[in-house]
Amino acid sequence: MGDQELLNLVKELVTRLLNSPPTTPTQNPNPSKPDSTQALRYAMRILSSRLTPSISPDEAAMAESIKRRLALQGKSSQALAFADLYAKFASKTGPGSINNKWAVLYLLKVVSDDRKGKDSGCRVGSISGGLPDFGAGRCEENEKEKRGVNHEKEWRSGVVLVSKDAAHRRDLAFREFRGLLKEVNGVSEDVLVRDLLYACRGIDGSYMKFDAKVDGYVLPEAVKVPRSTRVMVHKLGEIGWLFRKVEGYVSGSTRFLGDEVGTVGQAFGAALHDELTEYHKLLAVLNEHAMNPIPFVVTDGVSSGNYLSLRRLSVWLVEPMVKIRLMAVMVDSCKVLKGGAMAGAIHMYAQHGDPLVHEFMRRLLRRVCSPLFEMVRSWVLEGELEDRYAEFFIVGQPVNAESLWMEGYKLHTPMLPSFISRSLAQRILRAGKSINFLRVCCEDRGWADAATEATAAAGTTTERGGLGYGETDALELMVVEAAKRVDKHLMEVIYERYKFKEHCLAIKRYLLLGQGDFVQYLMDKVRSELSEPANTISTFKLAGLLETAVRSSNAQYDDRHILDRLRVKMMPHNKGDRGWDVFSLEYEAGVPLNTVFTESVMARYLRIFNFLWKLRRVEHALIGTWKTMKPNCITSHSFIKLQHAVKMWLLSTLRRCQVLWNKMNHFVSNLQYYIMFEVLEVSWSNFSSEMEAAKDLDDLLAAHEKYLHSIVEKSLLGERSKTLYGTLFVLFDLMLRFRSLADRLYERIHELQTRSMASSLQSRQKNAQAKRLTTKSLETGSLVADGKKALTQHTDETLSLMSPELDEIGRKYSILLNGFISELPMQQHIDLKFLLFRLDFTEFYSRSSANL
Repeated sequence: MGDQELLNLVKELVTRLLNSPPTTPTQNPNPSKPDSTQALRYAMRILSSRLTPSISPDEAAMAESIKRRLALQGKSSQALAFADLYAKFASKTGPGSINNKWAVLYLLKVVSDDRKGKDSGCRVGSISGGLPDFGAGRCEENEKEKRGVNHEKEWRSGVVLVSKDAAHRRDLAFREFRGLLKEVNGVSEDVLVRDLLYACRGIDGSYMKFDAKVDGYVLPEAVKVPRSTRVMVHKLGEIGWLFRKVEGYVSGSTRFLGDEVGTVGQAFGAALHDELTEYHKLLAVLNEHAMNPIPFVVTDGVSSGNYLSLRRLSVWLVEPMVKIRLMAVMVDSCKVLKGGAMAGAIHMYAQHGDPLVHEFMRRLLRRVCSPLFEMVRSWVLEGELEDRYAEFFIVGQPVNAESLWMEGYKLHTPMLPSFISRSLAQRILRAGKSINFLRVCCEDRGWADAATEATAAAGTTTERGGLGYGETDALELMVVEAAKRVDKHLMEVIYERYKFKEHCLAIKRYLLLGQGDFVQYLMDKVRSELSEPANTISTFKLAGLLETAVRSSNAQYDDRHILDRLRVKMMPHNKGDRGWDVFSLEYEAGVPLNTVFTESVMARYLRIFNFLWKLRRVEHALIGTWKTMKPNCITSHSFIKLQHAVKMWLLSTLRRCQVLWNKMNHFVSNLQYYIMFEVLEVSWSNFSSEMEAAKDLDDLLAAHEKYLHSIVEKSLLGERSKTLYGTLFVLFDLMLRFRSLADRLYERIHELQTRSMASSLQSRQKNAQAKRLTTKSLETGSLVADGKKALTQHTDETLSLMSPELDEIGRKYSILLNGFISELPMQQHIDLKFLLFRLDFTEFYSRSSANL
């Protein structure tokens, strides 16, 4: 575009501003008028000058000023139309759009102000923001008369212009505007800004004071301010109320050091204090801005006002408001919390999509969680529980060495922060427990090297502050590496130094009666002693017999430190108990093995021993009965002198006794086989495999518990087999009763045999004498008859006493055995079905039950 074309455009613009537009397209503007020439000259001078407006180029403020002016003039529809047009105008971007949109709005506003002067027949001068009046001063007086009104309208628009004002009209207008504001506002904006800055520090100002009833800073109703100003002041006063809340918590957390706050609470208070320090620095900057005036060109000492207005203050406080509101919310939620619970509650506010809030919470949480992560580091790498104020999610309690692993340290779930998973917390717990177990129970220091290797493998350091919030992956890697190495060292100490496997095998041999020759020798040695009343038995004598059994069997080749742990134990006895009822063996594992073989575990082993000992006793008794019965079964020809009926009764009794023994021996033998091979050996095999695969002490404890539980359940000693267990012990008592009856029966039979043999010898001697003395033959016959009669009478008395008792034992045994077998299929454990299969292999008992 050339200079001539630009000049023609300016001429046309000036002509349209000074005159009405042409009515016809052929009508040309007349730029020859004096006013047009002077205005054109002045317009070209302005366009070629470097003058700039005195206000900031705020596009949104200018548009708001135009819209407000239209609304104040009652042109609501035009204000809405302008807002819609401005929205479309502001959205235009890219090629062909206007970059300096603020200048266009500014020009339109000035043109509008100039057009208003047409109604009064004069041009609006520099005060109104239009072009200056270059006429002969025709409207000078009218302009002076209406200056006040024009000033009021123009200053309400919020637009200030700078132009060549030789008559200082701008200063005069500014004074009038300030006077008008003082009439409308009871308090100047500068004073409100100052009071708001005081309120931001929690201090009462001249007008804004804290009202306890309202619980906030309020501006009294007596103070005259526009409604919009009051709303803005109330909104900005919220930050003072938030500041007081945060400041109160910070001062309390630094004043009370102890159980009420804890180290995490102190760290939280220190982090809040640092944030408030930054907040105070911002307020100092704002206070400095509030003391600086707006850089206007003024004269005659007229003040142009402070730079920091309410609007600018609200913009400055947007970010601090977000932060301090977030801090106040956290203070409210953490008042009754401490330690890990507090860190978890604060962590919940970090789950935010706003980058400003996310970064602020990350910085805050790194300070807050520093004591917590230091506790984790000290526990995992050193086994030290540095928790004076009960803030950590792991708690310890004083216990003896036996209970250190199981009860010494627990996971305190309420103190577990949400950014640490429960599985990771369990690993942290086990890592520290392993170190303490090695140090206290095993008296071992090898864990220190394992911890150093773990930190090297994880890429961290053993120094304080090596880990912090946001490094959960690094924390988990360090915990995993430390736990893996410490647990490996612990298992090596348990297996190699304390010979855990050998002790388990010793318990299997001696308490679970797996060493057959030892059990047999022990049973033979203590049989006579245990038959005595329990209160007359000497423990020292039984200990000597135990040592004799050890030396007489292959047990003598075991390590001495294992055999020394095997001792005799006499259980509490009642009146009438025999030694069999109270005798037992115990195995003292010692530290640290008593962590596995605790008192409760050894009590279960004792229960299993009593059951197996009773079973072995019954088996031993039946073998003894067989030894008694075998020599006497072939001597029935000795009773040829008995009457036929008595002799048949005796033979029938002996046969029933033999049959009953066979039934009992069948049951005991199969039960013994089931217990020893399908219960003990299978369970031991599974336990050995799991013991080899155990990676830590928890795995080893779980494997041993599974092993012991398997034996208890399969041996009918569990809670679900109480009925069978009771029936089984009644069967055992019947077998022992049968042993006693059989001993008495065959003892009487042996006595009768002795008498019969003596009677036969005496009869032969008398027969020889009778041959020599034939006269006495009748007398000898009477003597022989008397001997047969006495033998028959004794036999009849013996059978009359013992045969009913034998029948009763046989009947009860059959009933109990059928009941025991019928209940086996109803047991939940599958292995008990194999016991049923062994006991009723020929389905004899099944058919008997069906017939019954």
